[in-house]
Amino acid sequence: MKNLVPVFSLVVLCAAMCSCSGGNTREIVSEDEAVKVEVTEAIRMDVPQFETYSSTVQAFVINNVVPQSGNRIAKIKAEIGDFVKEGQILAEMDMANLTQTELKLSNDSTELARLRELYEAGGISKSDFESAELGYNISRTTYQNLLDNTVLRSPISGVVTARNYDQGDMYSMSSPIFVVQQITPVKLLVGVSEKDYSRVNTGDVVSIEVEAIPGRVFEGRVSRIYPTIDAASHTFTVEVQVPNTDRVLRPGMYAKPTVTFTVNNSIVVPDGAVVKQQGSGQRIVYVTSPDNTVSVRVVSLGRHFEDKYEILEGISEGEKVVVKGQTALKNGSKIEF
Repeated sequence: MKNLVPVFSLVVLCAAMCSCSGGNTREIVSEDEAVKVEVTEAIRMDVPQFETYSSTVQAFVINNVVPQSGNRIAKIKAEIGDFVKEGQILAEMDMANLTQTELKLSNDSTELARLRELYEAGGISKSDFESAELGYNISRTTYQNLLDNTVLRSPISGVVTARNYDQGDMYSMSSPIFVVQQITPVKLLVGVSEKDYSRVNTGDVVSIEVEAIPGRVFEGRVSRIYPTIDAASHTFTVEVQVPNTDRVLRPGMYAKPTVTFTVNNSIVVPDGAVVKQQGSGQRIVYVTSPDNTVSVRVVSLGRHFEDKYEILEGISEGEKVVVKGQTALKNGSKIEF
């Protein structure tokens, strides 16, 4: 019976050792054992500061082509999808009123020429001549106004996007006969956060991607900054102008403009070097020391681009940071390369 206690103790000790070794497969690193890691050097480089937004392509100018009053449409000379030039005839209204006004203008012109001869010869008074001259000028203005509203021309160079009447219809003034949109250039209205108000300037370059044309990036520039901020959304409107010389961008297309505000010269490390601490949410990096140990640094992050992080605070240019092997590290751990 005297030998039972040592034997029992030995069995318990062995069971405990087996339990510790078999129940936990995680490799335990001794504090004196160096951890094998990979390191890289923190470098300084230019980091563009940009934001990407959602917007819609819009025509630069939209014109509704209408006459001043109702009349019958005599001729339609353009169709939806036609590219028209400024001054090109789109439609002609009934010419009856225009013809009558033209005849009156011709008659007034002849009468004015006759009265001018009489006035110069002293045959009529100055007031009679000026009265005839005024009548002629009124006829000429009336004719020109009627001509502009009978022969309808495009006020801009662009594309016809709507035709609401057919030849022979009576124009009822309910909707425009034609809608012409200028698409060279086009524009985008972008809602930018108020925190970036001081960072946007007229002339800033904007890169634009559209879902309808994948793989192509268009370049535009900030042409106008609206002076007020929307109180509900806390954004202000930036107008971006895009040349669109090949006319591939069309009004209504969904677009993703990226506005580049400025370029920072910052410290940059691979994103693999940055570790998020559980619980606190802080981002840390492990910085190596000359004695082959590491120290923990809390860092402030800027932009994440490609496979890199911009570091605003926490480390300096030239310091070496761990990019692989951080899981076994803590402050002061020994390392080997």
